[in-house]
Amino acid sequence: MSEESIEKKDRSSIELAHASLVLWAEDGTLDAQELDTLLNIALRDGVISENEKDVLRGVFNRVHEEDVPADVWTKIQAIRKQHGI
Repeated sequence: MSEESIEKKDRSSIELAHASLVLWAEDGTLDAQELDTLLNIALRDGVISENEKDVLRGVFNRVHEEDVPADVWTKIQAIRKQHGI
């Protein structure tokens, strides 16, 4: 992998981490639109890198089923399964 490609991956995971902090800080949970925003950032290049998986895993681990709508919980579980998060 080229240095430029690695740099793009690092920037993407940093952007994802920043977005997750901003979204989480608003109300301490995720709605469907916020989840889609994070997923779109992670999948911008078509692949979720290990660094991006770490960021998403950290976000998902803070989400409790009783605190989000059922569709958001279901989507989080599907993302975990599909992408090995």
